[in-house]
Amino acid sequence: MAVGGGAARGVLRPRADARRNRALVLQAARSAFEEQGLGVPLGEIARRAGVGAGTVYRHFPSKEALFRATIVERIELFTDTARDLIDVEDPGGVFFRFLASVVRLASQNKALCDALAAAGAGRLEPSPGVGRDFDEALEALLARAQQAGAVRKDVGITDLRALLVGCLSMEQATAAANPGSAAQGRMTALMCDALRVGPAVTKLPPEARNRNESRCEVCGTALAVARTGRPARFCGGTCRQKAHRALRRTRRS
Repeated sequence: MAVGGGAARGVLRPRADARRNRALVLQAARSAFEEQGLGVPLGEIARRAGVGAGTVYRHFPSKEALFRATIVERIELFTDTARDLIDVEDPGGVFFRFLASVVRLASQNKALCDALAAAGAGRLEPSPGVGRDFDEALEALLARAQQAGAVRKDVGITDLRALLVGCLSMEQATAAANPGSAAQGRMTALMCDALRVGPAVTKLPPEARNRNESRCEVCGTALAVARTGRPARFCGGTCRQKAHRALRRTRRS
């Protein structure tokens, strides 16, 4: 009977050790990924956890699998928060506050930045359905804000994802260059301003078809190539007059 009990304890002990080692690896991975993102070597994580690289691989077959395990709860927390806010009053204010909160929290966590960027580009799904669920919750907040007239109608979830990832990157760069600076958060404010309904929408000039193609200096219309004389600068009299008026105002000032 005693032998049986000893055998049972002998079977359970490695399981307890394995659970402890897994917890150590996850704890070390969270801090390492937060600081360095997906680029951190597995050997560094093993060193922080106080275990061998083989122990890490026994629990997680790849660095990507370990990364997913450390980040999935954070993404799910954003998703749950967005879902809770869907029926809250002031959909425009709620939408912008949620965006600002995601940027503020994620910009302090390199792992979250990498996860949002990779999932948005289809390169890495933190866990089956997690990236999709976040997109759907974010899109629901966006739709309500648009229906309330607070956000431009021409913005879709793909645009919003790209803006969010870009804003995260810029906020990180600003924080690294100017720690504690009042400039932190400015990129978030500019992103939100770009999403708000306004009297005008910025239109980028069309790309030139080739290097030798000339365009009107005022409206950007392609100009016919002049066979003789100086190349044209404007597409017609209207644009020429606009340019001359602008030049006179500049000189007077």
